[in-house]
This record gives sequence, C-alpha cells and structure tokens, in this order.
Amino acid sequence: MKSDISKIQNIYFVGAGGIGMAALERYFLAKGKNVAGYDRTSTQLTDELRSEGVEISFDESADTIPEAFRDPETTLVVYTPAVPSDLPILAYFRDNGFEILKRAAVLGLITRGSRSLCFAGTHGKTTTSSMAAHILTTGPVGCNAFLGGEMLNYGTNFLLSPSSDFSVIEADEFDRSFHQLTPYVAVITATDPDHLDIYGTEEAYLESFVHFTELIRPDGALIVHEGLKLRPRPQEGVRVYTYSRDSGDFHAAYVRRAPGTITFDLVTPRGTIRNINLGVPVEVNIENAIAAAAAICVTNAWDPEIVRQAISSYRGTKRRFETHLKEHNGLGHVIIDDYAHHPEEVRKSIESVRALYPGRRLTVAFQPHLYSRTRDFAPEFADALSAADTLVLLDIYPAREAPIEGVSSQIIFDNVKCEDKVLIPKEKLVEMLKNRNFDILLTLGAGDINTFIPQIISAIQD
Repeated sequence: MKSDISKIQNIYFVGAGGIGMAALERYFLAKGKNVAGYDRTSTQLTDELRSEGVEISFDESADTIPEAFRDPETTLVVYTPAVPSDLPILAYFRDNGFEILKRAAVLGLITRGSRSLCFAGTHGKTTTSSMAAHILTTGPVGCNAFLGGEMLNYGTNFLLSPSSDFSVIEADEFDRSFHQLTPYVAVITATDPDHLDIYGTEEAYLESFVHFTELIRPDGALIVHEGLKLRPRPQEGVRVYTYSRDSGDFHAAYVRRAPGTITFDLVTPRGTIRNINLGVPVEVNIENAIAAAAAICVTNAWDPEIVRQAISSYRGTKRRFETHLKEHNGLGHVIIDDYAHHPEEVRKSIESVRALYPGRRLTVAFQPHLYSRTRDFAPEFADALSAADTLVLLDIYPAREAPIEGVSSQIIFDNVKCEDKVLIPKEKLVEMLKNRNFDILLTLGAGDINTFIPQIISAIQD
C-alpha cells in the first residue's frame, strides 16, 4: 500500500462525482497533486470540480484516462464501491498493476495521524459531523473535514486547516467503509437497519457498528445515542458517554419554541450551556446539536461560548432540510428538500415540517432510492408516508442497482393510508404540482428529485 501519499503525484478517482469523493479530490488539489477521474453523468458538483482543476471524463472507456495517469509508479487509483466492478476503466487499472484503494481506505490513511472525530449512524451523520466541523472552525482550533454534504456556511463539503490536528469525518457504514478509520472520538447516532443488500441481516448490520467501536483509540471516547440496539466493545481506556434529547450524559433542558426559533439549554458533564439558539430551528437538530457538541466536549477544544455561537450561526447543509422557497414569511408556498431515504428519516422529516408549520396542508413528493432498500422496507416507507396530507410518489431511483423483479414504487404506494395519493414518473412531477395548489411541499429522497425544484418554483410563480 502506498501509505506515504506525499510521494504520489497523480490521483485518479473512479466515481469522481460523489460528494464524499469530492472532498478527497479537493484535499489532494490543495496539496498540489494532479487529480482526474471518471463519473457516469455530469452534475453541478462535477462542473464545480472541473472548474477547480479536476479532469473529469464521462466516458467509461479506458482510452479517456489522461496520459499522466497511466504510470502505476506515480498514480494512485481511488474508487467508490458504488461503481460497477466490471467498469472498463477499473479493469484497465487492475490489469496494469495500479494500486487501487477504496475511498474509505484513503481517508483512513489521511486521518490516521490526526485526532479524528468520526460520526456514524444510519441517519444524522452528515448534519452532526458538519455541526462539529463548524464548531471547531468557529473557534481557534480549526479542523480538516471530510463530509457527506455541502455546508451552506462554507459552500463546500471539505475544510482544510494547515495547523489543526483535528479531523472531522462522516463515517459511512455502506460496504463497511467506516472500518478503515481509527477514531479519536466516535459518535453513533442511529442503528436502524439499512444496506441489507450488503449486510444481509439486521444482526450483521449491528455487528458492523460494534466492530467500529473496537477501532477507537485507547485514549479516545465513544458517544452513543441512548436506546440503540447496540452493545459496544471499545478498547480498555475508551471513555463511553450517552446522549439524547431528554436524557443521557448529554441532553437538552428547558426547550423553548417560538415561530421560527428553538432555544434550549445543553446539559453536559462539564456544565450547562444556557440559551442556545438553533441556527436551523427544526426539531431533529436539537439532537444533532447535542451530538456535535458532545464530540467536542470530550476533547481539549471545549469552549462553551464557541459552542453556543457556532450552533446559532450554523446554516445547515445542502439537501438536509433545506428551504428553497418561503413566501410571505411562511404563510404562502413553502418548499423544503430533504435527503431522507430511510423510513425513519422520512418519518422525522415529516414530523419536523408539521412542527414548523402546524395546521398547514403538507404535500410530500418522495423518490425511493434503490430497489433493494424499497424491497426491504416497503411497509415502513408506506407507514411513514401515510402522515402526509397528499403524497406524490415517484419511480425508484436505481443508483448503482439493476432492477429487481417484482420491486417497484407500487409496493409502497399500495399500503399508503392517506387518501390523496398519486404514483407518477418523475418527468410528470412539475406539471402535477403546478396543477395542485399545495401549501407546504416537502421533497424527499437521495436521488435526483431535488433537481426539479427550480422548475417547480418557476411553474407555481408563473
């Protein structure tokens, strides 16, 4: 393994358009490396990366690999498990003796020499890791951050500090990627079963999180959400804490809600921080802020005033409960987009909108992500989506998967209990919503449903 990345000049990314891969590409660009890659389709993110200096091709033929990246002695290949194993570009690198590493392995190499704060969980990890990175960056300590969503405060999912020895990592359980990390602080937000196409059973999924806890440095700490089906096995010396909204070593007290604001006190083993105002005032962010602050609290970077200031100034991440339209101070049309693609995420997202806009009619447009996830959790999706007043259900976004016989959005649709529901292809979404006088629109899913939002806004304003 090319463990000394400083000696590598060229890095080629297979799956270069992924948000997690983008953070690494930007890191290597900042380090003066030559960076190139392949992805299936052009997106706004690939356009940004190309403008920053990454050579990206959208042709899977090996002929498109730039000449400078054809020497195995000077080139490292990084890939994401989301790309097909028989991709011609990957085959070329395999057949010609290149070292090929998963994204997570490279991230492990980069962060092994730092004090890494690693956020894992079925959901919540993007927001909690972004909040933690913002807390460290607001203060004098700073950090290097590799995140799964673009932070609105910074316009990027990657932060670079030349002096900080802290790294903030979104630790992805897909394909057991987080097993490549060596956390100084590990936070586990949720363990609702997911990725059963990889793990097979809930027991195997939970065991992967147990193994993750074994990787924490002996001088480190583990912070776990209360009530999880998890029996951690950290090494001797690792400090273990719990958190939740209402109880645990870290929790909220005296939560106050007013139109557009949520304020609470944060109780920690090192004292209580009073009167914290959530910068993104939605219910789920109370727990997210607690988890982020807890990760900082168990380090020497703890400063209560910085924490209060940072949580208040945090603006959120793209596609995580992001408001795109808010007419007449929320009394007109409102459009919110959320990356929710697991039943529990869908449920919490709908609950958050209900709490923000009580009494208003909620239309949910949901695009299921992956055939396997739809197959494994169709009843749970149907139950969560039944809380909408109106449901617009789209076809499955396949991502990396081939179709599975008998699996379509219909198996969710048939069990949704709200009476006003419709199942349509995504191409009809804009026209459908234009002809429906909705109050609040919540678009959900990890596919490309968010790309229709500008057209939806134009249609209803016209």
